[in-house]
Amino acid sequence: MKIVIAPDSFKESLTAPEVAAAIARGIARAAPHAHITCVPMADGGEGTVEAVLAGAQGERRTARAQNALGEPVDADWALLYDGTAVIEMATAGGLEQIPRERRDPLRASSAGVGRLITAALDAGAQHIVLGLGGSATNDGGAGMLQALGIRFLDEEGRDLEPGGAALARLSRIDAQGLDPRLRNVRFTIASDVDNPLCGAQGASAIFGPQKGATPSQVRLLDDALARLADICASTLGSDERDAPGSGAAGGIGFAARAWLGANFRPGVEVVAEIGQLALAIKGASLVFTGEGRMDSQTLRGKTPMGVARIARVAGVPVVAIAGSLGEGYQQLYDAGIHAAFSLVQGPCTLEEACRDAARLLADCACDIMRVWLAARHNVI
Repeated sequence: MKIVIAPDSFKESLTAPEVAAAIARGIARAAPHAHITCVPMADGGEGTVEAVLAGAQGERRTARAQNALGEPVDADWALLYDGTAVIEMATAGGLEQIPRERRDPLRASSAGVGRLITAALDAGAQHIVLGLGGSATNDGGAGMLQALGIRFLDEEGRDLEPGGAALARLSRIDAQGLDPRLRNVRFTIASDVDNPLCGAQGASAIFGPQKGATPSQVRLLDDALARLADICASTLGSDERDAPGSGAAGGIGFAARAWLGANFRPGVEVVAEIGQLALAIKGASLVFTGEGRMDSQTLRGKTPMGVARIARVAGVPVVAIAGSLGEGYQQLYDAGIHAAFSLVQGPCTLEEACRDAARLLADCACDIMRVWLAARHNVI
């Protein structure tokens, strides 16, 4: 009997490998002779590097970068043995790196992401996977491009200061200094966001408020990104502002499309491919997946749905465990998840649930396996 475990992380509690290990312990208690395969997952956001390194051959690298406010940070990324670099935007420009009271979308910069890309180029990467999720920035990827050698200039030829607000004064783009090594590198954006750069569904309007933007700042930032798109279009001869995903990570998706020729793919598909999830599921009896919270939004490209799609092709049933089940989670049953369970057994605080998550996961997985084994042997 083969059981595959392919969960995402439980945010602020356990990494995806830790979640998988806890579920595995519970399964082993109920079915000690089961063959258990763990394939930790992610959807391009926080935890992507950790998940990739747990499921593929490669090594962890650390580069000196900066957070969204320009403060130095040591950011991890992965270099796989096939020459693929995996970079997680959240480690160098992530929202959770900045305390709520210090978040400033007007001046937050994606330069740290550009520094990680440079580190990957220095290491000889031939393919760069850039996971976009959990960003604190709204600068259209300008900071990333500045770190890669592009200059964004005002009417007097001066370099713009970091942040999305400064783009309102953008007059000209000088791309002569763009790192020439980028021409020989293939870029894949791993993201589940399909928003355009500007407008009512754009980066500023949809994601700006969670980064600290007030309504007036949202309008200012949206106008600034439109200015960026105008100047980029006149410089490059093409306009990517309305392309799906251009609004990802405060507009880094736009910069990656326009200047790096990036290909966009759902993050969970990219991680599943690197970790060879489809091969792992082949011949399995049951698949476990999960994430911190599951509700109707899980249908929008989150990890459990990506796992369910792969398992459905293989004809393998899927059980999901979540920290909590929110409104509309039953919709998942029509999309390939056969049953979903919350690991919380009774009233408790969020702090208690996070602290005891590993034990609760193991207990829940054990209970699920006991019921599944009983049904399989016609005991119930």
